[in-house]
Parts: sequence; C-alpha cells; structure tokens
Amino acid sequence: MARRRIYMQLSDGQNEEMSSGHIPLDRERILGTALGVLNDVGLKDLSMKKIADKLQVKTASLYYHVKDKEELMQLLSDRICRGMVWPESSLAWEEQIFQWAEQFRRVLLSHRDAVELFTQTIARGVDRLTQIEKLYELLVLAGFSDSHIPWTASLFKNYVLGFVADNVRIMAIASGQFTSSDDMSEQYEQFYRQLPEEKFPNTIRLAPYTTRPDWEKEFQFGLRVLIDGLADKRKQE
Repeated sequence: MARRRIYMQLSDGQNEEMSSGHIPLDRERILGTALGVLNDVGLKDLSMKKIADKLQVKTASLYYHVKDKEELMQLLSDRICRGMVWPESSLAWEEQIFQWAEQFRRVLLSHRDAVELFTQTIARGVDRLTQIEKLYELLVLAGFSDSHIPWTASLFKNYVLGFVADNVRIMAIASGQFTSSDDMSEQYEQFYRQLPEEKFPNTIRLAPYTTRPDWEKEFQFGLRVLIDGLADKRKQE
C-alpha cells in the first residue's frame, strides 16, 4: 500500500512534502531540540548522542547539519540571542542600555548554563553579531570614541554575565541544599549572627542585606553606577 503524503503549507505559498510520521531533519529542528536537552541536562552533559536520541535519529545524521559540539555551542548562543528585542531608538542611550541589559539578562536566565555557553564561545552567528553591532551603534551615537567602544561594550556584557552567573549560583545552592530561598537566607543570617562581633561587626550588621538579596534592585543599581561612570568617558581618548 502506498504511504499517504502530507503537505505542509509554507508562508511563501509553496508546499513542503513530508512522509507521514516523518519530519525532515534540519539545523533549526536540531537547535530547537538541543535547547530542550540543554535545559534538561546542562551544558556539561549536552551531547550529540542525547540530541539524536531525542530526535529519534542516528547520531551520524546530525553531523550533516552541525560539524561538532563546538559548532553546536556557537549556534545555540546565536539562537538564544534571537530572543532579544532591541529597545526603541527614540529613547535616550542610557535607557536603551538599561533595556538591552534587561533583555540580555532575561534570555540568559531562560536557559540552563547560558552564561557558560556565552563565555565559552566567540560570536560568529548573525543574531549574536547583530546584537553586538547594535550595541556598538548605540555607543557611537552616545558619543563614545571608537577606541573606547569595544571596551565599554565588554564592560556592559561582562556585568550582565557576571550578575546572572552569581544569581544562578545562589539559586542552585538554595534548591540543592535548602528547602527554599527563604530557608537558606534564614540559616545564613543565623550563622553570621553567631560570628565573633569584635572580628566581624560589619558582616553581622549587614547580614539582613547580604542574605536576602533583591536581585532586581541590585541589578539596576550596578547598571546605573556603570552607566554614570562611563558617561564621563565619552570622547575621552
């Protein structure tokens, strides 16, 4: 008996022929599945075999579309950047930086081990390079000198990456060793309060703040300090 054919209507009006029960393997499908596997097992355990098993194909089939894990990581970082929405160009450059940083932070928190993914790869894909280009353009329009623009962009990027890494680290400790974030905060505050006051007076006094971080306010505070400080460096060589 001949197998029934299914035709998918594409946006350009053409039909894509697919055999029943089979979805053609392509790079986009591989990357979508890889993101799911990344969120399940983490970057360390991410492998072409696990992705192939999820897709129910042979591992060798993936190498026609993705050369190796290194290229896969490059492509995944690019795919993650695709989810970022650039701020309105009519806003002041400072506000655009705020919104860009919030977007970057959001996408990093949306995927497991995203910080490691970005720090272990160099931007080579269109979507990731587009974000860099737009950030450079914003800093040009803000009045920064060419020699300072890459440094300034790196400062903003590294601030977001570092902040998210710390945020994720604390959340991992809370979920792995305590019943909740509040439970961790309570236990650490009690620990600090038992320290010798003559040696750690400030650590004890500041314990309510250090053990119960307000991630939103802290992120905005640090970003504002960075923006204000760098604003004075515009057009300075």
